[in-house]
Amino acid sequence: MPLLFLNEKSWSTVCDQARADAAMADFVDVVRAVAKEDPGETALVSEGELKLLEIAEGYPVGKWIGSSPKNHARWQRLLALRNRSPVRSVYPAPEADDNLEYRRKGETVLGLGAADFMDGIAVSLPVAPEWQASAVGVERSELVELDDGTLEFAHESVDVRHVSGVPHVDEHRPWIREASLARAATGRQIWERKTDLYPNLQFLPRTEAQLSDLDPQWVVPVRRCLERLEAAVALWEPQARPEPEWQTRVTPESQTRRKVCWFSDSDDVRRLFELHARFTPGMGRIYFRLVPEERSIRLAHVGSKIRPDL
Repeated sequence: MPLLFLNEKSWSTVCDQARADAAMADFVDVVRAVAKEDPGETALVSEGELKLLEIAEGYPVGKWIGSSPKNHARWQRLLALRNRSPVRSVYPAPEADDNLEYRRKGETVLGLGAADFMDGIAVSLPVAPEWQASAVGVERSELVELDDGTLEFAHESVDVRHVSGVPHVDEHRPWIREASLARAATGRQIWERKTDLYPNLQFLPRTEAQLSDLDPQWVVPVRRCLERLEAAVALWEPQARPEPEWQTRVTPESQTRRKVCWFSDSDDVRRLFELHARFTPGMGRIYFRLVPEERSIRLAHVGSKIRPDL
């Protein structure tokens, strides 16, 4: 299900009515182009009611609707889609992003941040030149727990999938189709589709229950973490380097905690699965070991950080 998150920073700008009308016409075309791939499931997500937004300063959507029959018809096309608000209404849990903050040029960005967090697409009114792009960079800050139990903010720059014109939709069309047809929406679906989605990853049987019972707020973060592990392993040449070039943070366990990372492998031999990737919210971990002879990695644990008593 493609989720289109409204970029609030692209609204209520300074421009004349003619430019605002043209921007809205493009906006409707873009939203409809995305929805064409999955008309029954695509949702346009905004923090407030769409009809109450200002396209430009002093020019609200309600006034735009009544300014011409063409605009009224465009509005009806938007109403044919599902509209959701506020943004957190589509989150797996209302407070799922409590440890996250997204900024652009020093300002908090709600829609762009939600598009990254929920693995969706941000959509903008094509008024300012900075929104004429298929990806928009933002700064992401996340409160994470380190292996020693301390908390700190991790900062990174991320590119958010973005559309403001039909050519941008064309660029993202393969992803949109994948989102509509193949992306796992539950932990159980991750398990059932693992062979197709992650052909270079191996899962120990014990992870079936962990994925089947996965907290809904972890589905997207786990899926994205697995995608990054899959992408890294797919490019790995074990003869050339001892481990993949990771596309997400991967570290071994500390010496004092290795004792909790021993699991019965697929041949019933206990082995050390100390490498781990992280996901949030909370202290999510994916523990695994390298299997260079098969150019693969084998996952032993998907869930909370392993505690000594587990």
